[in-house]
Amino acid sequence: MSFASLVPLLLLASVLGAAAQQSGDIGSLISRDLFNEMLKHRNDGNCPAKGFYTYDAFITATKSFGGFGTTGDTDTRKREIAAFLAQTSHETTGGWASAPDGPYAWGYCQLREQGNPPDYCVANQQWPCAPGKKYYGRGPIQISYNYNYGPAGKAINSDLLNNPDTVATDPVISFKTALWFWTTPQSPKPSCHAVAAGQWQPSAADTAAGRVPGYGVITNIINGGLECGKGSNPQVQDRIGFYKRYCDLLKVGYGNNLDCYTQKPFA
Repeated sequence: MSFASLVPLLLLASVLGAAAQQSGDIGSLISRDLFNEMLKHRNDGNCPAKGFYTYDAFITATKSFGGFGTTGDTDTRKREIAAFLAQTSHETTGGWASAPDGPYAWGYCQLREQGNPPDYCVANQQWPCAPGKKYYGRGPIQISYNYNYGPAGKAINSDLLNNPDTVATDPVISFKTALWFWTTPQSPKPSCHAVAAGQWQPSAADTAAGRVPGYGVITNIINGGLECGKGSNPQVQDRIGFYKRYCDLLKVGYGNNLDCYTQKPFA
């Protein structure tokens, strides 16, 4: 075959490759082996979530959120995957300071909120609590409250208001609730996805509050009221520790503004 006849085939391959980048396929960036290395001890015998958080469930769930991990250049996409897994690893951590392989190898160890959590049921006309149901933290993002279970369930076509424990029994739905939270803005907060993908531009109020683009403002979105604007603290440090480990494994830089120590929480 001559070089001239190869050109159309090379062009076609290039087009198909570009299309694949936009197809929602994040498996090209995070393989099963890499996922298992990142969440190294999630299936440890001492982890309540042993066997629950699978790679296949993660990949299946991401296909319902096409922008996740597919927006921007390769480094941006990798950082979003790292940020998502880091924040959710902090929420579900089973690690401790002297844990084998370090505290940041123990994400996705927990399935439900620890201790004796309250019902997390508040008066809400649109999303009323179902009789006898409790809306404590479950899944990767530890989704809580009836006003989150309701709209999350509607978005992913699962009646979570009446069946909240589905988040702790169906791994695909569990990941979908975390991705719903990640990709859904809750005014005045932007979505975590918009920040991770570099789409968020701070308003004048954000700038005055010290909120700047970077991983730190994602922490502010998730739990700023308890963790941000208070100087250095172990919770934010833990979130950053997971993020750095995952970025290192994905072979991507961390970006800027990793903490929210001097950021005021969103109103």
